[in-house]
Amino acid sequence: MTISWKANVGINHTPAYQVSGIPFTTGSVGGSTATKIEFPSVTRWIYVTNNDSSPASIGFSKNGVDGDNFFTVAANGGTTGVLELKVSEVWVSGSTGVDIVAGLTSIPINRVSLGTGKPSWSGSVGVG
Repeated sequence: MTISWKANVGINHTPAYQVSGIPFTTGSVGGSTATKIEFPSVTRWIYVTNNDSSPASIGFSKNGVDGDNFFTVAANGGTTGVLELKVSEVWVSGSTGVDIVAGLTSIPINRVSLGTGKPSWSGSVGVG
């Protein structure tokens, strides 16, 4: 009898969050309509800076940013600080000067699927 202890890395795989994140950055994103920033793998943390003169709305789904389930990053250099979040995407609206830095895990984004086959927090409590 062969026993295998190999398990696929998933959203609750603690060691993936205990090591330093793989660097990810993108700059000057956003606009007047919701813009999606999709990460190549699940994040360990994210950090958002708004360099525009307009406040930025940040959410975890298009429905959240277009509705009432988002948070605001102040204009002219406002930041979030490091947010310890395991997400596969963020949505930006209202500002064209948003920079995002993230630490990525080794967890594929399909591991945050909510049963629809695609990663999204839409429909989660507080996400919209």
